[in-house]
Amino acid sequence: MPKKTPEQTAKLLLRQARPDDVPALVDLTARVYSPEWGHSAEMLRSQQTHFPEGQFVVEYAGKVVGYCATFRIDEATALKPHTWTQITGGGMASRHKADGDWLYGMEVVVHPDYRGMRIGQRLYHARKRLCMDLKLRGIVFGGRIPGLARNIARYGSAENYTQAVVSGARRDATLSFQLANGFEVIGLLRAYVPSDHESLGWAVHLVWRNPALLDHPDIPSIPSPKHLPDLVRVASVQYLQRRIRSFEEFATQVEYFTDIAADYNADFVAFPELITLQLLSIENEELSAVAAIRKLSHYTPQVKELFSRLAVRYNINIIAGSHPTEQPNGDIHNVCYVCLRDGSLHEREKLHPTPSERNVWNITGGESAATIQTDCGPIGVMICYDAEFPEVARHLVDQGALILFVPFCTDVREGYLRVRYCAQARAIENQCYVVLSGNVGNLPGVNNFDIQYGQSCILTPSDFPFARDGVAADSTPNIETVLFADLRLESLARARNAGAVTNLKDRRFDLYEMRWRPQPL
Repeated sequence: MPKKTPEQTAKLLLRQARPDDVPALVDLTARVYSPEWGHSAEMLRSQQTHFPEGQFVVEYAGKVVGYCATFRIDEATALKPHTWTQITGGGMASRHKADGDWLYGMEVVVHPDYRGMRIGQRLYHARKRLCMDLKLRGIVFGGRIPGLARNIARYGSAENYTQAVVSGARRDATLSFQLANGFEVIGLLRAYVPSDHESLGWAVHLVWRNPALLDHPDIPSIPSPKHLPDLVRVASVQYLQRRIRSFEEFATQVEYFTDIAADYNADFVAFPELITLQLLSIENEELSAVAAIRKLSHYTPQVKELFSRLAVRYNINIIAGSHPTEQPNGDIHNVCYVCLRDGSLHEREKLHPTPSERNVWNITGGESAATIQTDCGPIGVMICYDAEFPEVARHLVDQGALILFVPFCTDVREGYLRVRYCAQARAIENQCYVVLSGNVGNLPGVNNFDIQYGQSCILTPSDFPFARDGVAADSTPNIETVLFADLRLESLARARNAGAVTNLKDRRFDLYEMRWRPQPL
């Protein structure tokens, strides 16, 4: 197995807590609360002893910067009034019940120096994933309302303040975050943590109900080391090419769309092929097409750093379109950088340069197509023209891909339709999702990139569990916009196992096969 390069090593890692994390967690909770009110080593060891799979940490560059503690409890106990000390057994999680039908969230802490990286959101998602994996009824806990003490004179009571936050008339740093993450208020808990002076001892009794409790079909066997979510939200950016004056201006535009996708809780955001050709408008030099592409390749380190940083900061997996990149042997490849929210970076090359790319830019094709393991299952990348070759998609799906991303760049409608019709065929014949992301607009003076025609879309198989026309989301042609779609992995499982047609199961392996030549590692 090839070794990971330093840039592929995850900088941010969410994992289960281990006994050797205890000293770091003692320090972390003391930093967040105070040495007096932080968790003791005995409490932390007890939490792991009672329910090890319910304790999570987030590491950044090897340092523990976030922690989440949970245990299982019965519904009657979870939904009646209680205090934090009573229900957690003094922070020991000693009231854990192995057959409890609710997950109790007893703690979430984030290091103050690492806030703004959506670490809390990652921990909440880990809780939800655990709840769904265990098929529990939901998650319950007492949530702080730190704005209460400052506003008690205005609202008069904890009930009135909470109602103002729920209605949107008031923002509370903690409660508003909980509501945005799908939790609902079922009451108030008096004297929940008496030492919480900002909340005047009150807490909001919050629940999140497992949406997959009654119907959670098994996902097909997939070579993934992690449990897969049922629902994956994807965003596709239809990007307007315009002249810019600096790399910072390009970065601002890209960050804007990443932020938008993250605000809508997308798991992936996809950008178009050759998005970085916009950078050639910075100096506005008269260059030959080949010289322009080689000059563009000089931006490669900045492009990789930008998208990697945004993926971690906004807690989203980024399909960063594609960027012409010079290889060690001097060739230019059209490379898609896939930057995951754990900090890892992956490169996927366009295998089939178009005649125009070969003849005008001297771009040559890559040699391998491998899936990428993500926290939402294996994905594949086919850059534009690659989608017109059925072997590429089949090879990726044979490796377990559930979603195929197609960054594209087409100049006229006929070219666009070739990509779209072929992508729709790939979705049907492989019973997978396909996400197209294209450019629109014009860049005068950039060789071979004069005009654009684009209509980004998110495509599905054609069967009953999916959108009527096999289109989960579509855009208006030639305007800048962002598409969103919720893709259910369970729907792929149903279609592949018992759909009206079962393309993957019905292949005639006795008549034909597809083999890829092994490439040197």
